[in-house]
Amino acid sequence: MATQGSLKRQQRLGSLFVNGVLILICILWLVPALGVFITSFRQSEDIFGSGWWTVLPHKEDVETGEIMVAESIDVTGPFEIEGITTTFEELRTGVTLEDGRKLTWYGNRRTRRIIISEKEWVGFGANLTLDNYKNVLTGQEIRFKDASGQEIMRKGNDLSSAFLNSLAVAVPATIIPILIAAFCAYGFAWLSFPGRKFFFTVVVALLVVPLQIALVPILQDYTKLNLNGTFLAIWLAHTGFGLPLAIYLLFNYISGLPRETLEAAFIDGASNFTIFTKLILPLSVPALASFAIFQFLWVWNDYLVALVFLGDKNRVVTSALAAIVGEKGQDWHLLTAGAFVSMILPLTVFFALQRFFVRGLMAGSVKG
Repeated sequence: MATQGSLKRQQRLGSLFVNGVLILICILWLVPALGVFITSFRQSEDIFGSGWWTVLPHKEDVETGEIMVAESIDVTGPFEIEGITTTFEELRTGVTLEDGRKLTWYGNRRTRRIIISEKEWVGFGANLTLDNYKNVLTGQEIRFKDASGQEIMRKGNDLSSAFLNSLAVAVPATIIPILIAAFCAYGFAWLSFPGRKFFFTVVVALLVVPLQIALVPILQDYTKLNLNGTFLAIWLAHTGFGLPLAIYLLFNYISGLPRETLEAAFIDGASNFTIFTKLILPLSVPALASFAIFQFLWVWNDYLVALVFLGDKNRVVTSALAAIVGEKGQDWHLLTAGAFVSMILPLTVFFALQRFFVRGLMAGSVKG
């Protein structure tokens, strides 16, 4: 009994340790992400003047009044004000009274103005705005203030068209390799044909080949075929680059499906195409969803392939964000807003399919 109790206690401690580490990692990741998210709603002059955390409920010095020092008082030395003796130098940095009020000298000695402030709670959402998102999603002229307070006028980046271009690239570049890879994985897993092991070995070997070495040859071929700069070009490129991983991932899953189910279908006279469409595809939904997440996120976040095969003719989100960094590198309010616009769809896809994610990755990894 003592040994069993000690074992349970060790398991609880181990579970607490693992959960604690995971919570710490989540906090370390979420805090800067939250800061960027809040920054995307702040005005430019507020970003340069204070940290993002100032929009959270906190106590802040709020001006409640002022005192004009009489001309008869010599401020070059110690003098008395509000029942205390102080100096100009001390007031420049701020002097706190016993009742909690703070006296701060405004400007130089000639102003003779002292600001009275008190700590007050400032609520959440102060000075938040949707103008940053409006500015990056339209090509209209925008106005804002920089760190020095000077008003800047620039043209927006029209990220909405880039968002649609990324969508036009990512959806077909995800669906096409999934369909082709599912057919190939079914063939490698359940069909017998000459050279099956050799071709599967070639597919696995392609996983370690960097896609960068294929960009120039493919670009030369596209130029000869007059495909460069078209959506078809990048669909075919992403399909070729994504197929090795897709075939390997789906092969591990499909080869682990119950043999009895497929043999029963063969006995009933079902063709390979019928078995594939009626049995393999419905049973392989977790693996298909897992690869769909991988492929969609990779294509959506891709910059290099889009830059090579599309260029500025059909600019995608990553290219548009790179342009914002180059043209407006100091405009944090625009950069953060553009970043979160680009994250909306990938997050939606991941959370919609995440219940299949782990199940699809782990299936076929253990053979009983």
